[in-house]
Amino acid sequence: MKDRYLRNVATLRLLDEKCFGCGRCAEVCPHRVFIVEDKKVRIKDKDGCMECGACAKNCPVNAITVKAGVGCAYAVIMGWLTGSEPSCDCSGGGECC
Repeated sequence: MKDRYLRNVATLRLLDEKCFGCGRCAEVCPHRVFIVEDKKVRIKDKDGCMECGACAKNCPVNAITVKAGVGCAYAVIMGWLTGSEPSCDCSGGGECC
């Protein structure tokens, strides 16, 4: 099992009725979130999604939506890139991540 920073927060959605199983999303996903089975794509690891948006941008039938660069996932990515602690800038005083 891979380590997870956040669970159940990814905005990733796959519309099964639009997907024809080309597998492009699986090819471009840096975290191997998708799998192709029986000529259809399915999400195998939603918590692994870092919301980069590569899958949605490469889907020829717009079967995938993801809000790239939002929320805590964006904070995690920026933390990695800048070498700083992730900050979600959440209000409410409690830990959000």
